[in-house]
Amino acid sequence: MAQLLRAPSAPSLVGLEEELTCSICLCVFESPVTTPCGHNFCLPCLEMTWSGLLRNFCCPQCRSSYDSRPELKKNTVLCRVVEQFQSAQGEPAEKKKGLGDATTKTTTSSTRSSVACDSCLEKVADKTCLTCMASFCPEHLRPHLESPAFKGHQLVAPVKDLQRRKCQTHQKLLEFYCKEHSSCICCFCLVTHKACATVPLQEAKDEKESQLKQRLTELYALNEKALQSLDQVRVQQKQTSDTANRKLDLLKAEFLEIMALIEEEEKEAVKKVLAEEKRVQDKYEYVYKVLGKKKTEIQGARDQIEVTLTEDDDITFLKKAAKLRQLPIKDVFIPKLELDQNLIHTVYQKAFGLKENVKQFLAQPQEKKKEGAAQWKPKPFVQPGGKIAASSAPKRDDPPSTSSQEKKTEEDAAAAAADTKQRRRPAKRSQSPNQRARSSSRPQAGIPSITLESFLSKSREELLEFATKFTLDFNTAHKKVLLSERNTKISVSETPQNYPHHPQRFTYCSQVVAFQCFKRGIHYWEVELEHNTFCGVGVCYGSMARQGAESRLGRNGSSWCIEWFNSRISAWHNDVEKCLPNTKLKKIGVLLNYDGGFVIFFGVGEKLILLYKFRAQFTEALYPAFWVFSSGTTISLCQLK
Repeated sequence: MAQLLRAPSAPSLVGLEEELTCSICLCVFESPVTTPCGHNFCLPCLEMTWSGLLRNFCCPQCRSSYDSRPELKKNTVLCRVVEQFQSAQGEPAEKKKGLGDATTKTTTSSTRSSVACDSCLEKVADKTCLTCMASFCPEHLRPHLESPAFKGHQLVAPVKDLQRRKCQTHQKLLEFYCKEHSSCICCFCLVTHKACATVPLQEAKDEKESQLKQRLTELYALNEKALQSLDQVRVQQKQTSDTANRKLDLLKAEFLEIMALIEEEEKEAVKKVLAEEKRVQDKYEYVYKVLGKKKTEIQGARDQIEVTLTEDDDITFLKKAAKLRQLPIKDVFIPKLELDQNLIHTVYQKAFGLKENVKQFLAQPQEKKKEGAAQWKPKPFVQPGGKIAASSAPKRDDPPSTSSQEKKTEEDAAAAAADTKQRRRPAKRSQSPNQRARSSSRPQAGIPSITLESFLSKSREELLEFATKFTLDFNTAHKKVLLSERNTKISVSETPQNYPHHPQRFTYCSQVVAFQCFKRGIHYWEVELEHNTFCGVGVCYGSMARQGAESRLGRNGSSWCIEWFNSRISAWHNDVEKCLPNTKLKKIGVLLNYDGGFVIFFGVGEKLILLYKFRAQFTEALYPAFWVFSSGTTISLCQLK
């Protein structure tokens, strides 16, 4: 009967032990709690797993996530089951004997796992003597229980693998653990390990087991953090991709708007030119009709005269001749009709300026682009009546940071794009600090002479603030012009140079222009002359002729210069000469104020001497230009600091 009562409990305890094991520490539950997903864990294990987390809590077993930390309550039913299980596992042997001899034999045989007696080697051992280091069955154990000689021997439950638990040196049971050498030792080994920290085996096992459980819990927590980090990386990666896609869409929209503005500007320019063409064509049509009517009248009068001349009768002839209409005989006049060149030139200059501004903005460094973008201000809208109305566009301050740009919604971008499209005219581009400094020197309406006079009174040190460096263009040099010192020195060659053909090369006069041009601002440079008997220094448009007598500096409306012709010094522009007082200075300074509309030539010595000044409304880019004729004459560009 006892066997029937005991038999079914053994397998049920094994199955119950698996259900009562924590999946974190792999031990029987200690203060078990239940998560919202229905899984059970030790309260200390779960507390350590979730320690340091502020969000993204999840179940260590099924990975169910919770927005906030769930409230953990003690599972009282599971606590009682664990207590009953632990009490059943730890019952004393005397209580078990009360169930009957059959039950005791069954339990003993199952727990001892068939340790053989070392005396008879047949029966199952009942005890193990740690003094004799042998296991004995009940029959051979009698001397230890009855004889006083074995009274001091230590008897324990049967121990398997007893030889493995012996010290290989002293053949004694391993009872202690040396922490410093990380090895199990016997009581005799304590002599050699007296300076080491030693503890009993069970204490060492409990301590190491506690450390491993703590380490396992930390690894679980670290694994959770790693999983959360992986999820966070994926989320940030997707956010980055979404942000980049939004920025690409905004960028495409901006460039489409830029192209639309340029196309609109192109249509306006073409419309103006076509309207001017139609105006002149209509006048030509009117002149053509008037001339056709006059031709018809002349033809009619000619036919009448021819008919009258065919009349033979004198009286009839005279009567017909008297009736003829006397038309005034005048030459046919064709009025001079031309396109409005000022209008055409203004439209072209506007398109050219737009192109140059775009090229200059794209060519400048990224730092200056950012600076220009930060100083952008909307262009005021000019009403048809001439009044300036405030633009409805908001002012743009410093560019927003990357994080704020990412937070900007697509709705705001769409609204800004729609607001920009309503403004028919593009906003004025901001100027760099250098451009603003130069633009501040532009002459104001009504007082252009003050700016010019202010430069005439400046010292050389003040003019050097506008010093500009440039080189000479090899492709424009006449074949008798020799360039040296990295295209900064000009002289006359005795033999023509073998220069390749180029449409910009001078073919009539031995001249050359600079490689760089100036379209705005203030610029100053100096040249040094040697044997200045036949040479010239000036500025010219890039469209100046390259062939014929009109290609010489100062002999056309596209160039301004001063010229040394033997011992005479003259200023030339539009083929008009102004004689200047003779000077022996060898260094010449040139100041060009493009926006102010003047160019000044100085003689550079101990102090500046004004040679001549030109006033002009410049309409094209200007190039420094030079003319040399006499062999031995050289012009060198000075490297100003």
